[in-house]
Amino acid sequence: MRQKEKIFIVEDDASIVSSLKNYFSPLYQVESVRNFRAVRQEVVDFQPDLVLMDISLPYFNGFYWTTEIRKELTIPIIFISSSSEEMDAIMAMNMGGDDFISKPFSLALLDAKIGAFLRRAYHFSQQELTLDQFKLSFDGSFSNGEEICALTKTETKILTTLFQQLGKVVAKEELLDKLWEGEEFIDQNTLSVHMTRLRKKVSKLGFERIHTIRGVGYLVK
Repeated sequence: MRQKEKIFIVEDDASIVSSLKNYFSPLYQVESVRNFRAVRQEVVDFQPDLVLMDISLPYFNGFYWTTEIRKELTIPIIFISSSSEEMDAIMAMNMGGDDFISKPFSLALLDAKIGAFLRRAYHFSQQELTLDQFKLSFDGSFSNGEEICALTKTETKILTTLFQQLGKVVAKEELLDKLWEGEEFIDQNTLSVHMTRLRKKVSKLGFERIHTIRGVGYLVK
């Protein structure tokens, strides 16, 4: 029997924290932040499988803490925010988030998103894919043999899919299906944001082999 996955909530609204804990505690191990000056340390100590991150927080905002967490962990981070501005959603993903949901949100929708991320994480194995000197581990580590960068779960899944079909065009629809398991609330703009961030990360290690086939999809060659 699988042990319950762990979810860590970074949210300063006590009513929302209570609502999330009541809903998700039967399904997962759920904890929330106690000291808003030490969010990174609390996350590292708890070792969650997924983080729910608000943007507006005491002392430092959710963008800051996501950047700090990304220095230690590659776990999925879903932003939950009172803002519905597209720029905030883009900023959230550019700062290391994997998804964004606006308040007030449906707990059922959030549950579906969490379930999709955790199922993908569970199916990852400790294996590597290689292309010349480049190595991609399913735990999110990408290396050129000398340097290493950490990818988010979503970025890892994108690059894994492209590596597994080297030299072949992978349609955007196929990537969306693999990433989001066919859930209709994810669109191609979200995929484009993740792809831009992925390219930026791996290019720093000299990997410039992700190509866009306009109107169709992407390939690695």
